[in-house]
Amino acid sequence: MRSPGTSDDAWRAEADALRQARPSHVLFLCVANSARSQMAEGVARSLAPEGVKISSAGSEPTQVRPQAIQVLAEIGIDISAHRSKGTDDVERPVGAVITLCAEEVCPVWVGDALRVHWGLPDPAAAVGSEEERLTAFRAVRDELVRRLEVVFRG
Repeated sequence: MRSPGTSDDAWRAEADALRQARPSHVLFLCVANSARSQMAEGVARSLAPEGVKISSAGSEPTQVRPQAIQVLAEIGIDISAHRSKGTDDVERPVGAVITLCAEEVCPVWVGDALRVHWGLPDPAAAVGSEEERLTAFRAVRDELVRRLEVVFRG
């Protein structure tokens, strides 16, 4: 999966910059904090070295999508206890912010942090059968794994 208008080299350069910065707190942001940012938080927690805080939040938090829970469980990551959070719920300071919105307006993080934008399609907006919707969630999950492995494993 390639983000619209984002070349493979662009996200790799951003991932390299994140790895080199070694932030002690990484925050994933999107609108609802229900799918992309929740999956990113789960994947990042599974990959990040000890001592790195991982969070997610949204500008209009709703609830964690069951499909996000399901597709992460498929790869051994349990986010069933996660809840959607707003940006006011995020512990400060934050060293890096990764926004994940593609089709909608991403929340803005006010604060000193390295900012990266990985515009990934919202799998919660996928239509079709349950299997087709799960396929959309799996595609985003797999892209997040690919990118976050570069950030945390080089």
